[in-house]
Amino acid sequence: MMTIMLTGATLLVFAIWIFNRLVSDRNQVMAAWSDIEVQLKRRHDLVPQLVTTVKAYADFEQATMTAVSELRSRSDAAAHLPEKAALEQEMAAAIDRLVVIAEDYPDLKADGNFRQLQTELTEVEDHIQYARRFYNGAVRIFNTRIQSFPNLLLAGPLGFREAEFFEVSQDTERHNPHVQLE
Repeated sequence: MMTIMLTGATLLVFAIWIFNRLVSDRNQVMAAWSDIEVQLKRRHDLVPQLVTTVKAYADFEQATMTAVSELRSRSDAAAHLPEKAALEQEMAAAIDRLVVIAEDYPDLKADGNFRQLQTELTEVEDHIQYARRFYNGAVRIFNTRIQSFPNLLLAGPLGFREAEFFEVSQDTERHNPHVQLE
């Protein structure tokens, strides 16, 4: 009888330990996603300033500026990670096009506000890359725990589901926007 109680207590402690590790890993994934959202918000906050600055010099490039603004709105409204990731990839490419357009305007390239925005954009893109890498590492650890024995015996019944990676799907978008300071 004592052996059964000791075995039961041991299994209970082990189950609690597994549960707590899974909760910790899930919270790490959520915190890492929050870091990505902060950086995406910083990028989104720069977009209107960038569009306004470029617009002052390049009125006829309206289609590109409208596309950047529209992508910003659609990304803000996206509810699911794959959709948000795809829109953010498009956003990075659209911002890259906007910066390339700006390179055709020497007065704009010389504008102090534009140069400051380019510097901030480069910093934000670097932070997004680091945050995405950290998030994906946290997702990898969490998903591995959920899929590993004996955790998988408890993970499903306790409601733990695999997290999605924040992936870049197109090879051409596996880089930061080209920002050239001159």
